[in-house]
Amino acid sequence: MRVLVSIDDTDNIDVKRGTGELATMLAEAIEEKGWGKCEPVTRHQLLVHPDVPYTSHNSSMCFAAEIDPSRLDQLIEYASKFLVKESAVGSDPGLCVVAVDRLARPGWLIAFGYSAKQEVLNKDYAYGLAEELNIHLSEHGGTGDGIIGAMAGAGLRLSGNDGRFRGKLKIKPEYEVASVSEILAKSRTNIRVDIVKSLEAGHTLEESELVRLGETVKPVLIGGRSVLLVNPAVADQEASWITLSKNQLKEY
Repeated sequence: MRVLVSIDDTDNIDVKRGTGELATMLAEAIEEKGWGKCEPVTRHQLLVHPDVPYTSHNSSMCFAAEIDPSRLDQLIEYASKFLVKESAVGSDPGLCVVAVDRLARPGWLIAFGYSAKQEVLNKDYAYGLAEELNIHLSEHGGTGDGIIGAMAGAGLRLSGNDGRFRGKLKIKPEYEVASVSEILAKSRTNIRVDIVKSLEAGHTLEESELVRLGETVKPVLIGGRSVLLVNPAVADQEASWITLSKNQLKEY
């Protein structure tokens, strides 16, 4: 069974450990318990607005997992207790768990995710939609406003076209050059990269092409695949391409 597990609003301004770290810890716990195999965590940027309380960037975290269907209730129970225990004091954590094969009207969940990037939503709407779509949605402290971001994160991950993967790729030291074949091979040991693609032209690079590795080497979710985006490397004598800058990655 494929599930999406999404969380939001687990931290506060004084706590260094963010929601992304908790999502990774939760995914690791699921694997350690032998309940299933988890994919890397993606970060999904939501609306930044004065009427939306958030700690720093208003982003939610989501990961997909293949689990034994008999473990679904245990996973939800464990994740709920985990958020109560690990979330920061004063935070408003929310949990969303979606059994993808049982999801009624997946397009509605995806639409909710994109709406959360553009407008202020409320808890009543989120709960009503979750009930209609057969989605687990629960709050675990504070105002519980995190359910909105958690559900939005699940919808955006389900879309296959939003979010950047948490963590950095460990290919080579900063600003060294690697071939596409090296990137694809070495990425299998941490954050998998399916393809390396030109941002502007949109074409997939050949395995022999060379890429300058910038300060932040991070794939994004496009077309349901993990994609490392690159730009032309202007005046570079060795590589034809360079990975996106940190500012450019903020668009994802």
